[in-house]
Amino acid sequence: MELELIQKMIKKQKAYFATGRTLDIDYRIVNLKRLKETILQMEDEIYEALYADLGKGKSEAYFCEIGMVINEIDYMLRHIKSFAKDKRVHTPLAQFHAKSFRRPSPYGVVLVMSPWNYPFMLTMDPVVDALAAGNTVCIKPSAYSPATSKLLEKLCAKAFEDDLISVVTGGRKENQALLDQNFDYIFFTGSVNVGKEVMSRASNNLIPITLELGGKSPVFITKGCDLKLAARRLVFGKYLNVGQTCVAPDYVLVDRAIHDEFIELVKKEIDKQYGGEILAMDDYGRIVNEKHFDRLMGLIDPKKVIVGGYGDKSSLKIAPTVLDNVTFEDAVMGEEIFGPIMPILIYDDLDEMIEKVRSMPDPLALYLFTNDKAIEEKVTRQIMFGGGCINDTIIHLATSAMPFGGVGESGMGGYHGKVGFETFSHLKSIVDKKTWIDMPMRYRPYSSFKDKLIRMFMK
Repeated sequence: MELELIQKMIKKQKAYFATGRTLDIDYRIVNLKRLKETILQMEDEIYEALYADLGKGKSEAYFCEIGMVINEIDYMLRHIKSFAKDKRVHTPLAQFHAKSFRRPSPYGVVLVMSPWNYPFMLTMDPVVDALAAGNTVCIKPSAYSPATSKLLEKLCAKAFEDDLISVVTGGRKENQALLDQNFDYIFFTGSVNVGKEVMSRASNNLIPITLELGGKSPVFITKGCDLKLAARRLVFGKYLNVGQTCVAPDYVLVDRAIHDEFIELVKKEIDKQYGGEILAMDDYGRIVNEKHFDRLMGLIDPKKVIVGGYGDKSSLKIAPTVLDNVTFEDAVMGEEIFGPIMPILIYDDLDEMIEKVRSMPDPLALYLFTNDKAIEEKVTRQIMFGGGCINDTIIHLATSAMPFGGVGESGMGGYHGKVGFETFSHLKSIVDKKTWIDMPMRYRPYSSFKDKLIRMFMK
C-alpha cells in the first residue's frame, strides 16, 4: 500500500474516532458480536488460509487459533460493561467533600502488528481487546503468512467499515511507513530485534506500546515429579505448531538422577503422538519458509541427536527432534529455537541451575515439573519470567482471566481479558469536587493556624 493511502486511512480513522461513536458500550458490543458471527461464517476459509501458510490441521487450527479468539470475544461480551465502568477510589479527607474515580477511556487509533506463527489468533486477540476498549484499529499482519493476511483483509472488510478496522498488507516498506505515523497506541508481537526497532520508532512520537516478544523458555524436570505425565505434556507443548510458538519450551533441564528414565519416556511419547511417517502426515505442520528451515537444520548437532534430526526441504518439514547431553555452549542454546528441536541439558545442583537461568535474559515462559512445594516456591520466586505452568506447558496463555505478556527482553505489557481491556485504555484519574463547601485552609494568606489544619487533614 502506498504511503498516501496509509495516511488517508489513518486520517479517516482519526476522524471517525473523533465522532465519539466508539465510546458507546452498546456499539462496542454490537461490533464484537458482528466479529464473532463473521469468524464463524468464514471458519472454513480460515482453516484453508492457516493450512496454506503453515500446514496446520483443523484440530490444531481451532484450539490454537479460532477457538482462542472466540473465547476472548465471549469473555469480553460477558464483562465489558463491568470493565468500562468508572471505578471509585478512596478520597483523602483533605479533599473533602469530593469523590474520586478512574475512568477507562480508549486511546484512539491503534496499530496492531502481528506475527506469522499464529497469524489469526495473535492478530485478532489484541484486536478484540482494542475494540472492546473503544478504539479503532489498523492491522498489519505478517508478510510471511500471506494467505492468512488476505483472509484477515477479507474478514474485516466483511464485518466492518474501514474507518473502524482496516488492514494493511505487505512487507518491510509498509511496516516502515506505518511506524512513521502518529498512532495513539502500538501493539507489536514478534521478534526481539524487530521489537527494539518498533520501540525506537514509537519513541519518536512518544507513542505508548506493548511488546510481546519471545526468548529461550526453560523447563525444569525435577526428582519426584510424575515423569510420564511430564514427558507427555512436554512433547505436546514443544512440538505444537512444529515448535513455532513464542511460549514453546525452548530447552529442558533434567536432574541427572532421572535423566535416563525421562529420555525413554520422551521417546515413547513422540512415537505415540507422532508415530509413523511423520513428514508424510497431512496435519503435521511445516516451517514457515526456507530461510528458517535452513537455520533450524543448522542448529541440529548430529552427534547429539537421539530422536529425529532429519527434515525435507521440499516440504519444509522437520521431524520432532531431541538432542541429548547439550551444553550452554552448543549452537542450539545461542538463540531462541522456534522449531521442533528439544535440547536436553543435565544438572546436578538445582540451585546452580537456577542461578544459570537467572543470568540469562528473562524468558517469556517457564515450566516446572515437580511435586515438591519448596522447589515450586524457589523456582517460581527466584527466576523472573513472563508467565508459565507448574506440571504443564503452554496452557497459561489459554485463559482470558489471566494476562499474558513478557518481562525484560521477552516483552513489556500484557493483554487478554481485563488486562487487555486496560492495555488499550487510558485510565483517567478524576476528582469530582462538590461546590456546597469550600475549605479555606489551602488558600493564601497562610498562617500557623492554617498550617496546623493542613497537617491535621493530611495525616
